[in-house]
Amino acid sequence: MIQIEQTTYTTQDGNTVIVLTPSGRLDITTAWQFRLKLQECISKLSRHVVVNLGQVNFIDSSGLTSLVAGMRDADKVKGSFRICNVHPEAKLVFEVTMMDTVFEIFETEEEALEGVPRSMAS
Repeated sequence: MIQIEQTTYTTQDGNTVIVLTPSGRLDITTAWQFRLKLQECISKLSRHVVVNLGQVNFIDSSGLTSLVAGMRDADKVKGSFRICNVHPEAKLVFEVTMMDTVFEIFETEEEALEGVPRSMAS
């Protein structure tokens, strides 16, 4: 079981952004739960999502896959999908897999929130 903290923010231009902060390991045993949570948030709450990985000290390929799936979900609905505060232990995985070039990654949650959304042609 993975703990996922969920917070809702409203940006200055009135968009709702969901911030998800999972904690622990994002691996083959927990990635599916996280994937479902992302799907649910994007389909029901907001197309703009920020994932704070500060509490995730381990991520494997299934964890990365769940993030990619979330990004695709957000793209489909013209939303935004950002990652912030990547834990040093997990950062290496992003770099080795070149995923750091695929995702929009921000140092802090504040920066990620300020950057949301980039294009608002709704």
